[in-house]
Amino acid sequence: MSEVAKKTGKASRSVRQAAAGPLVRVTLVRSLIGTPLDQRQTARGLGLRKLNSSAVLADTPAVRGMIRKIVHALKVEAVEER
Repeated sequence: MSEVAKKTGKASRSVRQAAAGPLVRVTLVRSLIGTPLDQRQTARGLGLRKLNSSAVLADTPAVRGMIRKIVHALKVEAVEER
């Protein structure tokens, strides 16, 4: 863990992912303009900000539920572990 992470108590995203098992890459491929606020907040929670932005996340039930909520706007791929 880095010095900043030790002081703040927050691990970086890569540290959180390294501890997880299987990974999934989600990419925002459709605009969320005109969608309900909770769907836009879900995209932000997944770490997606702009079109074609992507994030590699741990494949957990919580993340799967978030993906299911906005699956119409995402492309989802399994990621090989390193």
